[in-house]
Amino acid sequence: MTETTAPLRALMPALAGKTYFNYGGQGPLPSPSLEAILHTWQAIQELGPFASAVAPLLASTVEGLRQRLAHWLGVSPRRLSFTENVSSGCLLPLWGLPWQPGDELLIADAEHPGVVAGLQELARRHDLRLVNLPVQGLRGGEERTEAAVLAALEQGLTPRTRLVVLSHLLWNTGQLMPIAAVAERLAAHPRHPWLLVDGAQSFGSLPVAAAASAADVYACTGHKWCCGPEGLGVVALSERVLATARPTLIGWRSLADESRGDGRFHQDGRRFEVATSCTPLFAGLDRSLALLEAEGSPEQRLERIRHRSGMLWHGLGQIPGVRPLLEVPPPAGLVSFTLAGEAPEALVRRLGERALWLRSLPEPSCLRACTHITTTAEEVERLLSELRQS
Repeated sequence: MTETTAPLRALMPALAGKTYFNYGGQGPLPSPSLEAILHTWQAIQELGPFASAVAPLLASTVEGLRQRLAHWLGVSPRRLSFTENVSSGCLLPLWGLPWQPGDELLIADAEHPGVVAGLQELARRHDLRLVNLPVQGLRGGEERTEAAVLAALEQGLTPRTRLVVLSHLLWNTGQLMPIAAVAERLAAHPRHPWLLVDGAQSFGSLPVAAAASAADVYACTGHKWCCGPEGLGVVALSERVLATARPTLIGWRSLADESRGDGRFHQDGRRFEVATSCTPLFAGLDRSLALLEAEGSPEQRLERIRHRSGMLWHGLGQIPGVRPLLEVPPPAGLVSFTLAGEAPEALVRRLGERALWLRSLPEPSCLRACTHITTTAEEVERLLSELRQS
């Protein structure tokens, strides 16, 4: 019997004729979101890009999204800064913080290379020390994982620790990190190190308000699990970062008064916004978030995501030569696994030729399949069937 699919799926033309498991790379853009982008673009041109009449439209589009994102992230709108992506959201505020030679950056060993490279350059310029926080090998359930992360944190913290870097949901293994518990431990440290959280795989896939409100820097993107357009992200900043960090890349949007180059910057998150952005993208992401909200609360959406990822995880465990990385059903929608006998990259290419899309990852070497609220039981079974024949 054919399953009844979520209404959102029917609004995604990119899913037609495909079996899609790469939401962690990019989510399909719903037609209403594309229409919102085009409508806003057309309205701007009809009013005139530099006409005074267009200003209310631009302001309402940007601030409307800021308010919605503040609700999702559980913080005041003043703590938000719009960015292009997660990497810029992670790194721009860090370059403005006061560093001292010898400060230590405690970085989890499962962070994305784009963020790690930025941290390495930051360390080079300020004579900082990089310290490893081992979490990639954690494969157990929530309680075991939290205990192991906190134990690793105790081992890695020193009197010189100034920053801890830890993703909310690890992009390679799919393991969930106890961000609120880590923040609580850091608050008890004599230097109260800053906590930087990469939310690329968590935002849109699971409830993030508790983690985002506890972190000092919580960076997100709209084009993955939120199924918004590329080129637009947001970062939530703590009050102490806002009080301490100086602007880094500077443009007219950083200024309290854009008509005066007097060096006075916004006192809120806008300090880290730079210059002209594509306002229609704001309308597109706002529409995508509204469509997700119509599918239920963050907890309800996560339950649906986990139902499908659990089906996939259990099925993978029944196939000879296939081994899921996690020892327990995934806490969200990322399901990483290994397959004996064929290189991950070769399998991805072969399945792609059959319109079935997933991703290979280099570290650890594995395959990653992502389930969303739009994923059907038939899609899960099709992937499992293909793997049984591999």
